[in-house]
Amino acid sequence: MPSRRSFLALGALAAAGAAFRPAFAAGSADAMRSRRIPASGQPLPVIGMGTSGSFAVEQGSAEYEALKEVLKRFFEGGGRLIDTSPNYQGADRILGALLEAGGWRDDCFLATKIAADDRAAAEAQWAQSLRSLRTDHVELLQIHNLRAWQTQLAYARELKAEGKTRYVGVTHYLESGHDELVRVVRAEKPDFLQINYSVTAPQAAETVFPVAEELGVAVIVNRAFDDGKLFSKVRDRPLPGWAAEIGSTSWAQLFLKFALSHPAVTVVIPATGKPHRQSDNLQAGSGDLLSDAQRQELIGMFR
Repeated sequence: MPSRRSFLALGALAAAGAAFRPAFAAGSADAMRSRRIPASGQPLPVIGMGTSGSFAVEQGSAEYEALKEVLKRFFEGGGRLIDTSPNYQGADRILGALLEAGGWRDDCFLATKIAADDRAAAEAQWAQSLRSLRTDHVELLQIHNLRAWQTQLAYARELKAEGKTRYVGVTHYLESGHDELVRVVRAEKPDFLQINYSVTAPQAAETVFPVAEELGVAVIVNRAFDDGKLFSKVRDRPLPGWAAEIGSTSWAQLFLKFALSHPAVTVVIPATGKPHRQSDNLQAGSGDLLSDAQRQELIGMFR
C-alpha cells in the first residue's frame, strides 16, 4: 500500500500540473496549442525544449546569462516541458540552478533520464540528478536510449509508485533503434516515448508513431533540426510559397510544424542557447499545421 508520503508527493505533482499557466490552453489564435498525454489526459504545450549541448555552459558565463533569457521567453511564451539527462555534460546542473533562480520549477514539466548499466549505478545517478536539478521529483523519468531498459524501467516504475515521477518513458535518437523501441513499447506500454523525427529522417512516422497511437503513448520528438544540419541546407533557400498560409516565417518554424503535423506527436524539443531563436521556435506552436501533401512535399525537397 502506498505510504502517506507517496500520496503527498503525488498530490504535489498534481498541484504542479494544475498550476500551469493558461497561456497554452485553447483560446486566442496565437496561444500555443497543447496536446493531451494519453495516460492521464493532462494537456502539454507542443513546443518544449532540450538541453543537450545548449546547456553545457559555465555558471556565471555570458552563455549562462543568455540562458536566463532563453528560459524567461520559454515560460512566458507558454512552454513547459524541458528535457535533460545526467550525461549532457552538466546540463542538468545548469538547468537546476536556472530554474531555482528564476522561480520556474513549478511552471516546468521536468523530464530527465536514467543512463546507467545496473541498479546500483541507477540509484546513485538518480540521487545525483535530484541534487543537480534542485528538486525532489520530476514529471517524467525516461530510460536513455534503452540502456539496460529491463532493469531501469522497473526501477523507474518503483520511483513512480513512490511519487518521485509522474510518468515513465523510453528514448532513442537513431533510426537503427526504432525496431527495438517498438518492441519495448509494445511489451511495456510506457507513458512516453522519445524518438528522432525530421524532414531528413521521417522514418518514425512509419515505424514508431503508429504503435504510439495504437497503445496511447505520448511522443516526444528530438532532432527535429537534424542536430542543426538542416539549416546549412536551407541557408540560401526561400521558404515554400505555402509557408505563409500556415503562419511560418522561418525554416525553424516550418521544421517544427512538420513534426507537430503528425497526430501522434505530443511535443517537440528543440534546443537553443539563443533568446531570439527561442522566440522563433515558440511561434511554431500556434497557427495552422502542414497538410499531408505539404509534409510530403517538404520531405521531397531534402531527398
